[in-house]
Amino acid sequence: MEPSACEDLKAFERRLTEVVSSYRPSTFRWRKLLAVVLSAMSMCTAISAWYWLRDPRTTVVPLTESLWIHPVFTVATLTLVVLFILGIQKLVIAPQIITSRTRMVLGDFNMSCDDTGKLILKPRQSNNNST
Repeated sequence: MEPSACEDLKAFERRLTEVVSSYRPSTFRWRKLLAVVLSAMSMCTAISAWYWLRDPRTTVVPLTESLWIHPVFTVATLTLVVLFILGIQKLVIAPQIITSRTRMVLGDFNMSCDDTGKLILKPRQSNNNST
């Protein structure tokens, strides 16, 4: 491989490693925050759903009024829905998304990368069909 190509690959690898490693601290913070928030919201939703379903008025009144009577269930459920619509789960797996998309592109060039962004050069497939 010529020297300029090697330098380009090294520069690409350094940049990819830098990008992947820069996401690690924020991903760790989001994982902690998401674990706390999702645990709290899930517990609130589950407990308040139990009370909502056990309430005899739930079967009699319209849905909107029933949700108005049970604000904890309504707020907890809406919070969970909004968090997932906004893609909060993607913040937790950002480095994996970057590396998987990079692997797809690098596959065309007989290369891959590990989870830290280091390049993996695959051997070229040779066609030994000489007759």
